[in-house]
Amino acid sequence: MRRKETINLVKSRDRGPLEFESHTSEHEGDIMSIAKKTVVTAPQTATIKEAAETMVKNKFRRLPITNPGTGQILGIVTSMDILDFLGGGDKYRILEEKYPGNFLGAVNESVKEIMTRKVEVLSHKDSIKDAISKMRKEDVGALPVVDADHNLVGIVSERDFVMLLSGVLTDELVEDYMTEKVISTTPGTRIEGASKIMVRNKLRRIPVVGEERKTPHPEKDKIMGIVTSTDILEFLGKNSVFDKMVSNNAEDVLNTTITEIMEKTVVATTANTRLGDLCNSMEIEGIGGLPVVHNGDLEGIITERDILKAVSKL
Repeated sequence: MRRKETINLVKSRDRGPLEFESHTSEHEGDIMSIAKKTVVTAPQTATIKEAAETMVKNKFRRLPITNPGTGQILGIVTSMDILDFLGGGDKYRILEEKYPGNFLGAVNESVKEIMTRKVEVLSHKDSIKDAISKMRKEDVGALPVVDADHNLVGIVSERDFVMLLSGVLTDELVEDYMTEKVISTTPGTRIEGASKIMVRNKLRRIPVVGEERKTPHPEKDKIMGIVTSTDILEFLGKNSVFDKMVSNNAEDVLNTTITEIMEKTVVATTANTRLGDLCNSMEIEGIGGLPVVHNGDLEGIITERDILKAVSKL
């Protein structure tokens, strides 16, 4: 594929090949052509539980936190921040120290206690190329878009680039971009343990595998399901979590195993699938990553972040 100093990715109506142009002046601000302009936000006074409910209701993995009066962005809370709070990382201290074991008290704490305050943003005058470059450099899955007054005017995510490639005819295959060394877990893993795996490895999904088999491929694992940050978020945001509580003790929640929340019917792909077809499946299914399998054996995983790498090379 051709490289350009400045590229404009345009998906034609017939889902044909990507079109490339290199007229810099025409591309100033073209990020707004793919950014979502209606952005759901929350004030920093919202509770962690309310933020989770809003994210689940709107099927978001992130929620900008803004000043209700000015519209200026104050922070962002992501599904990973909530996993961190549930035992994955430093934000778990709210449960451990501020509300020792009192889960109900902790989830009603202000979302400002777990939100990310240093938010990387795009200007509404930036280009698609700027967005790709910054998302890869900062290793983030989305970037809010602000105007000259720092007011929030849109948001662009990795998924927007997946949709851009959906159905496009390219020569790239899944095997060219998938991750072969997959971090996985087993059905008996607790939610706290799964949260730790995701936060520490910056993963939004982990395949759930069974025990290694003696035949026919003892070196490979049989995939049994997949658990995502969204699954854990839904467990919290849909109030399923409160059905598990005998008391206010956090252990009632954190001891839940991922078997109860994982997706057992796994949408998967194969190594020789074209990226355009893969993106089409991801768009239709509304998912951000697929295990790569062969005869039920886990061979790798490919995610929206891998797709972003592919787009950056076009």
